[in-house]
Amino acid sequence: MSSKPKFSEEHKQIALIAKALSHPARVYIMEKLSCMSTCCTSGEMIGDIPIARSTLSQHLKELKLAGLIQGNIEPPQIKYCINQQNWNDAKKLLTSFLKKNTSSNKESC
Repeated sequence: MSSKPKFSEEHKQIALIAKALSHPARVYIMEKLSCMSTCCTSGEMIGDIPIARSTLSQHLKELKLAGLIQGNIEPPQIKYCINQQNWNDAKKLLTSFLKKNTSSNKESC
């Protein structure tokens, strides 16, 4: 009896990133944060995105859980910005995954 292969840490990390980016609002948030030279609060973001403040908070929580953004507490606010190291790692992982899983590159399967 053979055992089933286990998911690698890379598989789990790619899935976590993909889940975090699986909503258009989160993609939009990442895009907005990547264009900013400084961190910003959810209050500064809410005017640019067609969702409720509580919904924005949930999306920020998902992005933070995946490590793509970080929140710096500056009472009474939290300022959000991209976690550059994790974002760069995510880009490398996704690029590698997409490159090796194309129809012209079947030898990696």
